[in-house]
Amino acid sequence: MLMSGPMDHFARKLLAWYDRHHRDLPWRVGPADKAEGTLPDPYHVWLSEIMLQQTTVQAVKPYFDKFLARWPRVDDLAAADTDAVMAAWAGLGYYARARNLKKCAEVLARDHGGRFPDTFDDLKALPGIGDYTAAAIAAIAFDRPEAVVDGNVERVVTRLFAIETPLPSAKPEIRARTKEMTPQERPGDFAQAMMDLGATLCTPKRPACVLCPLREECTALAGDDPQRFPLKMPKAARPVRRGAAFVAETADRKILLRTRTEKGLLGGMAEVPTTGWTARTDGETGTDAAPFAADWRSKGEVVHVFTHFELRLAVFHAERAEGPVSGGRWTKIAALGEEALPSVMKKAITQAIPDAFKASRERP
Repeated sequence: MLMSGPMDHFARKLLAWYDRHHRDLPWRVGPADKAEGTLPDPYHVWLSEIMLQQTTVQAVKPYFDKFLARWPRVDDLAAADTDAVMAAWAGLGYYARARNLKKCAEVLARDHGGRFPDTFDDLKALPGIGDYTAAAIAAIAFDRPEAVVDGNVERVVTRLFAIETPLPSAKPEIRARTKEMTPQERPGDFAQAMMDLGATLCTPKRPACVLCPLREECTALAGDDPQRFPLKMPKAARPVRRGAAFVAETADRKILLRTRTEKGLLGGMAEVPTTGWTARTDGETGTDAAPFAADWRSKGEVVHVFTHFELRLAVFHAERAEGPVSGGRWTKIAALGEEALPSVMKKAITQAIPDAFKASRERP
């Protein structure tokens, strides 16, 4: 294997380990298949990388399979109904990713003939694709020697070189070190090997250093303290926001839903009526803010943790609610599974109607 660069020994050892111990992932072409000529599908790489942002591999697998079953090519996703895409995404969180996923598919279908560009700069020009995702697609799908740095790679690199600068200030140095390590040959496999090393051996707690292919080069291990890295700045306390959610139910088991505006938190998703809470401000918490007059009864509180704040919603339930409501729609409880409901709204509905999603799953 030909290597170039001042740190080719890292790549040589890591790729040998990856060839034997790589994870079997539904979106990945393994090294043996790749050596026999099977090429990674850029659509699969892109879809998985967008889904994996702030989400675990185990959580993503069923969503990835579901999306491919419904929309096997990027052109299919581009032509899909936006509400259907949002509903299929519901539960993965960070819903701006789903909106950008759809926009990106539309741009690819309209302007690129359904094909992904193969360079970092052209990939980054697409909706929803930033530095990390552009580098990951360029490396994994097209074997471009880009430095791919996710949380796993940050942990590996800060330990290898005992980087004392805390995150996020250390990011430029981590990227520079990763770029130096990235080989000209098999850069896609190298990027995935770094991720696998961080996910399986160089873990946040109790890393399995004795099994690590880079243990002889690891500065942190030489100092007997790999778990100390990466250093991080102290986190600010997460603020708590409050609001109320109103679950209106009719006698024939329909509930009132509406669609949030496209911009902002949970944009374009379905919700039960709630008060005007945001990441920065509280909403009203009492029945004076209900969408209409009814016999609203308190059903307690649900708590949902977003990235930058914690939301506590007082939940109110009205049975035998009737009538048209401006900006809303009455949806059968049995059809809730077809709605793009984020987790916090599912929590609120379940708090008021414990069997709501059981009824949805049992729909014939």
